[in-house]
Amino acid sequence: MAATMSLEIVTIERKVYEADDVEMVIAPGVEGEMGILPRHTPVLTALKPGELIIRRSGGVEEPFAIGGGFMEVRPDKVIVLADTAEHVDEIDIERAEAARQRAERLLREGPPPGGPSLAEIRQALMRHEVRIKVVRRRRRHRAGPSSMGPDEMSAG
Repeated sequence: MAATMSLEIVTIERKVYEADDVEMVIAPGVEGEMGILPRHTPVLTALKPGELIIRRSGGVEEPFAIGGGFMEVRPDKVIVLADTAEHVDEIDIERAEAARQRAERLLREGPPPGGPSLAEIRQALMRHEVRIKVVRRRRRHRAGPSSMGPDEMSAG
């Protein structure tokens, strides 16, 4: 039996996820992707928007789209304090695509008076792009090699 650790993903609104049988966490660190295994040296690090992958006992993989935040790593526990966090199955791709298009339009046209700042619009755009990317990657992963084009099949 592989060593495991516990994991919590928390946002300002709620505890998004909790498990005690985590074998690995792959997180989008600000300086690159990080792989965390049980008994990892303690670390406190910033996270950028991206895909956070949880590998659990039995080969179960749980992908999340996170909007940045911080991660505390202890030898037996990982705590992710995320700005936003959504499991791939919670993401509505059509709504995410519509929100991405609205953010792009606001960047082109400029924010309305009293509306969000350009920095807030850019942050929202990045968050929506991450959500879309996570869903599309998981759909391709679930579909398997038969859904890949010839270029994708030979790239592996």
